[in-house]
Amino acid sequence: MTPNVQDSSAAEPGIVYLVGSGPGDAGLITQRGIHCLQQADVVLYDYLSNPELLQYAVAAEQMHCLGSHAQRKLWSQDRINDEMVSQAKQGKTVVRLKSGDPTVFARATEEIEALRTAGVPFQIVPGITTALAASAYAGIPLTHSDHASAVAFVTGHEKPGKEDSAINYQGLACFPGTLVFYMGVTTAPQWSAQLIAHGKSPDTPCAIIRRCSWPDQETFRCTLGEIPNLLHSGSRIRPPVITVVGEVAQDRSIPNWFEQRPLFGQSLLITRPEHQAEQLRSPLAELGGEVLVQPAIEIHAADDPGPLDEAITNLKSFDWIAFSSRNGVVFFMQRLRQLGFDFRILGHLKIGVIGPGTAEQLAEYGFQADVIPAEYRAESLVEAMANQVAGKRVLLPRASRGRDVLPVGLAQHGANVTEVVAYESNDVTQVMPEVQRRSETTGFDWLIVTSSAIARATAQLVPEVMKSSNIVSISPITTDTIRELGYDVTVEATVYTMDGIVEAILAYAEENSA
Repeated sequence: MTPNVQDSSAAEPGIVYLVGSGPGDAGLITQRGIHCLQQADVVLYDYLSNPELLQYAVAAEQMHCLGSHAQRKLWSQDRINDEMVSQAKQGKTVVRLKSGDPTVFARATEEIEALRTAGVPFQIVPGITTALAASAYAGIPLTHSDHASAVAFVTGHEKPGKEDSAINYQGLACFPGTLVFYMGVTTAPQWSAQLIAHGKSPDTPCAIIRRCSWPDQETFRCTLGEIPNLLHSGSRIRPPVITVVGEVAQDRSIPNWFEQRPLFGQSLLITRPEHQAEQLRSPLAELGGEVLVQPAIEIHAADDPGPLDEAITNLKSFDWIAFSSRNGVVFFMQRLRQLGFDFRILGHLKIGVIGPGTAEQLAEYGFQADVIPAEYRAESLVEAMANQVAGKRVLLPRASRGRDVLPVGLAQHGANVTEVVAYESNDVTQVMPEVQRRSETTGFDWLIVTSSAIARATAQLVPEVMKSSNIVSISPITTDTIRELGYDVTVEATVYTMDGIVEAILAYAEENSA
């Protein structure tokens, strides 16, 4: 039978949203922009749009990066236009995700003209343009009551093939305010010379901001006359760059808070399962770190739920239930509900948990732990429960692998222990492309390891990162495992939680700051 192929020209075309993603920081996109991404069937995104934004495109069937100058694989404007029209003609909702603002030096007019000609509906969703972000993120006010009452945005790179320049350098040289040049790294010697030739003082203060609002943002202060020495075709200051020209560039009244954050310039790799990484990623990013996630293990429900189901069905026969991880709580509770039981079936049980994180997860289901050890490890949980479990039946929902300290220790104190696998823990074997690229080039400053299982999996997955990075361990148990694998530990958390890891990294960074 011949498959039913969708007509490329649907009776009702879809819609194209031209969405500004902002300069780099994923938090700078608008709520409207997020909403459009959530509705998208197809996303066509600039390489300068933060890839974190793609997480919002939950319904997208296709996502295409339009290439970068560094990779020499840029899509042509005609190809972009044709793709937008083609997808929309099939009834798709298309998001054209553009860095900065779609209407500021982003060739939006050409894309809009192609959509109008093809009869495709479109909407424009504004974004924060880089010049405005630079004012906040680099501490450079674009306007000033004493020095600048106007701002001009100027392209440093006009359209190729354009016969005559539309830039009036005579007018710009006399402009009574701040000039902001977009792009223009390779043409900087020309546009700076033109400004000087038309009367702009070579001593005019300037600021070059590279990768504005990204974790590796750089700010260079100089004068207009020094621009050709800093920006040119062979410059070490690579795009994306904007240059602020004017008296405001020497203003220091706004602190450069962004680059002064304690972990600014530090790259960190989190190896927790992806669904648990945010608990570390968010606070570390807020402190200025560049954070990537490479799960070393993956977690999913038990392959054979039979023993867990039997234990849940016979919960009345147990006196205690002990959880050694947040995952144990989550998968146990999920299965309990899937079997149609009410949480009240747990009402007679006493509950022990390994630490505050697990207790916090338990609380989300409306339960309070009866026992939380002072030290967050299995040995301590055994000690905390030892005097209460003799002759009692204890249920341990656990991972498919892990240490046997808890069941063995409780049994030695007279407990009748039943272990059931609540979830599977498997090693990840595929390295994410960006992590692979980084491991082969700049590497990472920090590698965060939050369990012995993760330590072993990480050593198999990215041994070069284990070797070259400062390793952060969550606990002495994990530290012992890392050392058994042949690697050194730079920092060990004092409190064996995610917050404890953040505090340990921050303390080390502050102690070793210049």
